[in-house]
Amino acid sequence: MRYEEHTAPAPTQASEAATGLPTQEMIALIGAGPSGLAGARNLQKLGIAFQGFEAYTDVGGLWNIANPRSTVYESAHLISSKRTTEFAEFPMADSVADYPSHRELCRYFADFADHFDLRRHFRFGVRVERVEPVRPEDPATPWRVTIRNKEGALESAEYKGVVIANGTLAEPNLPKFEGQFAGELLHTSQYKSAEQFKGKRVLLIGAGNSGCDIAVDAVHYADSIDISVRRGYYFVPKYVFGKPADTLGGKKPLPRWLKQKVDSVILKWFTGDPVRFGFPRPDYKMYESHPIVNSLILHHLGHGDIHVKPDIARFDGHTVHFKDGSQQDYDMVLLATGYNLHYPFIDKAHLNWEGMAPKLYMNILAPRYQRLAVLGMVEASGLGWQGRYEQAELVARYFKGLDGQTSAAQRMQTAVAGPPPDLTGGYRYLQLERMAYYVNKDAYRNAVRAAADSLK
Repeated sequence: MRYEEHTAPAPTQASEAATGLPTQEMIALIGAGPSGLAGARNLQKLGIAFQGFEAYTDVGGLWNIANPRSTVYESAHLISSKRTTEFAEFPMADSVADYPSHRELCRYFADFADHFDLRRHFRFGVRVERVEPVRPEDPATPWRVTIRNKEGALESAEYKGVVIANGTLAEPNLPKFEGQFAGELLHTSQYKSAEQFKGKRVLLIGAGNSGCDIAVDAVHYADSIDISVRRGYYFVPKYVFGKPADTLGGKKPLPRWLKQKVDSVILKWFTGDPVRFGFPRPDYKMYESHPIVNSLILHHLGHGDIHVKPDIARFDGHTVHFKDGSQQDYDMVLLATGYNLHYPFIDKAHLNWEGMAPKLYMNILAPRYQRLAVLGMVEASGLGWQGRYEQAELVARYFKGLDGQTSAAQRMQTAVAGPPPDLTGGYRYLQLERMAYYVNKDAYRNAVRAAADSLK
């Protein structure tokens, strides 16, 4: 069945059991985006009482463009296909596009929440201000959660544990540049519609997936559009032989070295060599950084609609000086420089934060505490929301095992405290902040599913 055909079921016994319980017997779940909904569904399935908190008034997270914290724009679509992205127990309708828009996705998450009767577990329009352990030296400590309610007043309550699922793409990364720019200096999080480019000379800094999508938008409105890059990229088409590219390939993954070699050759057949259009040659192998799933930008580069520029040296009024000694005037500079991990309500030490990101067991479980977990702090090409769902499944089974003091949960505690498993699949990922929590999809999902299965 597809989600359009579903009707909301009667409340499950597990959901009913949560009603009226004191907060000390519940898990606090922060966020009602894709990861938060996956968390809610899996806690619900195992009868684990929880209280959800969502700052906006509805579900969907960043995919709900009405949410003030949403960073999607009018033309935003998935860069992975629906069949590799959807929740397995709630497939998208056949009528949904291969690469759905944010509108279709917002509806999908609303239908998912309604079908599984998840909304009633959430308090909407409240912001989590503080999460802190009641007994910091106790691994089994309860947690004090302080929220700001709809009326603006602060409330605090103690919970058995906390699951953080507030997303990774909301806090803009704003690099510093030498000099001052006299025109409009914006981050892509402030971009909503290509109308913003009308009649302007635009420079985009950064060629990630959002940057390239927005550059393609801009060609129809801007007087000119350039894109400044520091490194080379691999560009992947959305369709190969008429089918979504990420749905092709055998059931068994190729060895890393062979996949890199084969896919690099296939890319050259379909997209050519991006160096021809002015991009630097990548100084890393394919899949050692997130590929750009967009071949339209190469189309527009080939037609002269977009031009590639080198890295920025400095700003001087409306003039941008580049590191190759060239310069050009612009009316707008748009930073496609990504996002920072942002968990402002909890002390970084509790999340075992080291360097650029928290060091968590499988990017999920805090090694210092039994019932502190993060959902969604993971990136991998093709991981999809099912990969996040499997994270939530692991968390729910672990918490259930802790409640029952099972031997499997005790073994998991030992694993969480011990050396982390290798989740790279043998790939040497670029040492960049945005890659600090990057994993190999197959290695990661196999490890998470094996850990979850051990807790059955």
